[in-house]
Amino acid sequence: GVFYEVVQSFPRVEENVELDSYLSSHRWRRHTESLKSVDTNRASMGQDSLEPGGFTDLLLEEGHDNTTQIEEDTDHNYYTSRTYGPYDSTSRDLWVNIDQMEKDKVKIHGILSNTHRQAARVNLSFDFPFYGHFLREITVATGGFIYTGEVVHRMLTATQYIAPLMANFDPSVSRNSTVRYFDNGTALVVQWDHVHLQDNYNLGSFTFQATLLNDGRIIFGYKEIPVAVTQISSTNHPVKVGLSDAFVVVHRIQQIPNVRRRTIYEYHRVELQMSKITNLSAVEMIPLPTCLQFTSCGPCVTAQIGFNCSWCSKLQRCSSGFDRHRQDWVDSGCPEESKDKICEKNIDTTETPLYSTTTLLPTTTRFRFLTTTRGSTTSHLPTSLPTEDDTKIALHLKDNGASTDDSAAEKKGGTLHAGLIVGILVLVLVVAAAILVTVYMYHHPTSAASLFFIEVR
Repeated sequence: GVFYEVVQSFPRVEENVELDSYLSSHRWRRHTESLKSVDTNRASMGQDSLEPGGFTDLLLEEGHDNTTQIEEDTDHNYYTSRTYGPYDSTSRDLWVNIDQMEKDKVKIHGILSNTHRQAARVNLSFDFPFYGHFLREITVATGGFIYTGEVVHRMLTATQYIAPLMANFDPSVSRNSTVRYFDNGTALVVQWDHVHLQDNYNLGSFTFQATLLNDGRIIFGYKEIPVAVTQISSTNHPVKVGLSDAFVVVHRIQQIPNVRRRTIYEYHRVELQMSKITNLSAVEMIPLPTCLQFTSCGPCVTAQIGFNCSWCSKLQRCSSGFDRHRQDWVDSGCPEESKDKICEKNIDTTETPLYSTTTLLPTTTRFRFLTTTRGSTTSHLPTSLPTEDDTKIALHLKDNGASTDDSAAEKKGGTLHAGLIVGILVLVLVVAAAILVTVYMYHHPTSAASLFFIEVR
């Protein structure tokens, strides 16, 4: 029941949208050993200050403080979250001091800073990976969150969000409240400054931010949290801390021509512990590998990343079946195709002869079979000219490769067999012609042929 007005939106706001909170029941276990090697974000500011510091550059230094106590949660499938308490030096290092950034790059959104339940589109100067999808545009809302969906509708709080602290904030109730953002080409920082809850102004002001980095990491930083987040009322507005993503399905309405209904299904959500959100705390979320990162069949179906990745030759895409391309995946018949590991079969039946020739040949042609021969074994036509060319090359290598002694003997035997058949046919024709000539001369004794034969005799 919470509706947002979207200003300066493109494309226009969709009114005919249904929201269906469908959470996938699939749970994947990941190997957490590799996650321990991921470096945390460290700033160049000193660690002794009691107040949050700022970055001289959003390209954060590598390194990890072994003495820092980190609460790590790896049960998010798509992200690993790390929570830093107020006494951890890393939490202060992760805070971006926008006041120290270049003034011309820090923008105060006038409309968001003076309205309630408003959202505005913001363009990114870099590709931001979110659940494996690359975003170049987001929607910043006054309610302490960022909407990431492509279909803009009014119920932005439902799903597809990045929420450092989603609540019923109203920047218009105080002159000191602002919504600012900063983009330096490698990271975007959105900060809600001194915002108050509309339904409980006396609780005090909140100051927090969300940082989106070009490598997919997401950082929540908290400077002012006057009360426990668990005490914020959700009666008039949802209270959330975390991430969410969904896919959109378009349905045709048979009763009304040319009218389509969009249904949004939430397939995953990251819910962080609100009790850990306090003054000077921070949360870092590191993206985990997804099926979307693979661009060919072989690496896709053999990937060991915790998802059941499948390859669709028609779309030339790797997917688990649950991402923003869900409708294309289903409409193209990819779920049925993914049941047959065709590229694995090609490895067994097609590549084996090549290994008996040279060591260079399987190295140079192996990935062609993985990515292109599916079109020749299924009913799907090649989708591009390069794919057709690669398929022809692969088939050519298969048919005209170096032959063995057995194959040469088969070819020789086939040639002799064909010559014998031709000889028999010629002999039959000669005999038939002789019989026909004899019968003709018998019934026509005065013919030229009969007289010629008598004279010869």
